Amino acid sequence: MSDPVTPDQAMQVIRDAGGAQPGCRALHAKGTLYRGTFRATPEARTLSYAQHLDGSAVPTLIRFSNGSGDPAQRDGAPGVRGMAVKFTLPNGSTTDVSTQTARLFVSSTPDGFIDLLRASRPGPTAPLRMAGYLLTHPRLLRALPVLRAANRIPASYATVEYHGLHAFRWAAADGGARYVRYHLTPAAGEQFLSTAAGAANDADFLTAELNDRLANGPVRFDFRVQLAGPNDSTVDPSMPWASTEYATVGTIDIIGLDTEREHGDDIVVFDPTRVTEGIEPSDDPVLKFRSQAYSASVKLRTGVGRGAEAPPA
Repeated sequence: MSDPVTPDQAMQVIRDAGGAQPGCRALHAKGTLYRGTFRATPEARTLSYAQHLDGSAVPTLIRFSNGSGDPAQRDGAPGVRGMAVKFTLPNGSTTDVSTQTARLFVSSTPDGFIDLLRASRPGPTAPLRMAGYLLTHPRLLRALPVLRAANRIPASYATVEYHGLHAFRWAAADGGARYVRYHLTPAAGEQFLSTAAGAANDADFLTAELNDRLANGPVRFDFRVQLAGPNDSTVDPSMPWASTEYATVGTIDIIGLDTEREHGDDIVVFDPTRVTEGIEPSDDPVLKFRSQAYSASVKLRTGVGRGAEAPPA
């Protein structure tokens, strides 16, 4: 059995497969930052005593992005989109939520994901490599419809639903606790474009469209959590949940462009393991690996370690 993939090895494979460029994120390289406000519902407080769920207005930093490592990817190309949210708590600390248009991850382990990237890297033998991967990973075949749906071209960053891939344990003040998965649902509803319509748009139309939309008022998303049922896995992000129990725990109102962050040497990292009291990461191995991979990515981008900015291991 081979040794587990290291964060540095993972970054190299990801950058080789995704068209990443020096100084840019290895994935979700093309993105735009926005400012907004989050306000929790009363129901949120029954699920977790986390500071940002007390119903007060919480400043947020939001990043919409295309999924690839190519910072010049056209917005009209099929692909996963991302929506990451950073909540600033009253004491000045932050907690992050990372979501994307895919409902599930492609693998239950970091190694499985890296093996898939190696199999799919561009080249004349790519079809043969992918065929071999699918033969040895039959579960991926069942996930293909989910992944295909995640790659649809949205009419707007504001007209597609985003999903958290991992489970988190929410603890209430009365001692109760539930595992949840996150979903950010657009108030405008979902709207998509055909492949031809997407290709006909400008390369940066998603950002331009959202900026025009914001000129007419805030863009709202409902923050919903799916509560795990007794047989839903909290450690495998490639497995769907059977539970149909959901709760709306707040709303995110996006107000406009952020003009303060990521100038010069400033780097923003949205790390889903950066949680606050009342919320705990699950033992999902992919979730744990993501924080380590982000640290490796930041070091590649800047040449320096992430340091105290990273959550505890």
